[in-house]
Amino acid sequence: MVKKTSSKTTSNPSSISPLLSRPGGFIGGKWVLKGEQTFDVRNPATGELLAKLPVMGVKETEAAIAVAAETVRQATPSLEARAGWLFKIVQLLKENREDLARIITLEQGKPLDESRGEIDYAVGFFQFFGDNIEVLRERRIAGPIRGCCWTVHHRPAGVVGLITPWNFPLAMLAKKLAAAIGAGCASVVKPASMTPLTCVALWSLLERIDLPKGCANLVLGSSSTIGEVIFRDDRVRLISFTGSTEVGRLIFAQSANSLKRLSLELGGNAPFIVFDDAAIEQAVNALIANKFRCAGQTCVSANRVYVHRDIHAAFTEALVERVKQIKVGNGLEPDTKIGPLINRESFRKVSKHVSDALRHGAKRVAGTAPVEPKQDWGFFFPPTVLTGAKPEMLAFREETFGPVISMATFRTEKEAIAAANSTQYGLASFVFTKDQARVERMAASLYFGHMAVNSGVSPTPEAPFGGFKQSGMGREGGIEGLLEFCEPQSVAMAND
Repeated sequence: MVKKTSSKTTSNPSSISPLLSRPGGFIGGKWVLKGEQTFDVRNPATGELLAKLPVMGVKETEAAIAVAAETVRQATPSLEARAGWLFKIVQLLKENREDLARIITLEQGKPLDESRGEIDYAVGFFQFFGDNIEVLRERRIAGPIRGCCWTVHHRPAGVVGLITPWNFPLAMLAKKLAAAIGAGCASVVKPASMTPLTCVALWSLLERIDLPKGCANLVLGSSSTIGEVIFRDDRVRLISFTGSTEVGRLIFAQSANSLKRLSLELGGNAPFIVFDDAAIEQAVNALIANKFRCAGQTCVSANRVYVHRDIHAAFTEALVERVKQIKVGNGLEPDTKIGPLINRESFRKVSKHVSDALRHGAKRVAGTAPVEPKQDWGFFFPPTVLTGAKPEMLAFREETFGPVISMATFRTEKEAIAAANSTQYGLASFVFTKDQARVERMAASLYFGHMAVNSGVSPTPEAPFGGFKQSGMGREGGIEGLLEFCEPQSVAMAND
């Protein structure tokens, strides 16, 4: 929800970075810097007011869709032109890496090194789709077939709505925008209102290249107001969204009348399974890196940790020793490994999961109970380890989305598979074992779109990523992510 304030008050975000010298939206090649109201963007670590941005609504969203629709009615840019734009964006992101990293940390809270890593990850999508754009070249089917010569073309899907979350304000957009540009689509982008400045900075860079004026449009404001326009407008042919399953269901319902194509990356409940033959130190290192990235606020974060009972004590001892050394604080401070949770709602949810687990018999072996801040910032939550987790606990039934490791034990492979699959979600999973035959069995048995073996690695631009079951539909990354934004067309030409 956007907290609106009087538009008479202004701030100076350009003091943060020259990339924020025009704090507003962007429609048809022009900045939208004013609105009837504004909303605040604050640093979640300190409460510092970073910017006041214009609230854009129905009128601006419809204008963005209109200019995007006009753009796609024009001649489709060549593959060479599209690749050139992608490579120019790669160069601009690299040249402005430090500025962008600082902006991400200021508005999202994550440690500066993580923000740098996010930029590098985002660069990978623009690079990969540029490098592989030839996959969209027309393809001739060997023939003749049924008296005709057949060719397959990958046409742009058209106008696309891209809706991104607050936890990775550049990376989540890069997955979508890079594919949209590569496919020849025109975009209407709605970033999360808690972290819009990264997008504003990106558009300052996009303005420097020769993209068609309506190719990439940025609208800021209320998700419900802007989303409703995007969902009901027939000119928008595809929606790509990253967020909760609950919102994904809403998008599915509101887009049904116009039969839009949907690419939805939704919630997760990732299992992290450590067998008795696993390298304990390797598994502990991977769990810490995976779970505490972005303060645990990621959909691919390990949410349910299952450790074989024969190594549970040794694993827990090693894990707790490492967790106690982790520094929590402002992401701009040296050696900070965990920043603040994004807001009070997140703090309360994580606290609720911990207290519920303790009531159900779990034991807290690392971490302390934090006091909820009175002010609307500084929601730091200490890294916490819980043992004795049970299926009925909230921490195992829902995404905790915070720096809490909840652990249970298991005895057999069959038991581990059943426990891992006992969820409506199917986004990411992690398995630690030295047994290659077991790896193959687990990969065939775990119903998750991403499985990492002896690693906590998250998705990569080179491979498709998406969810099974209620974790969504469609894929981002890989050739599949580029094809998501295309409509295949078969052309049959009669032989003379």
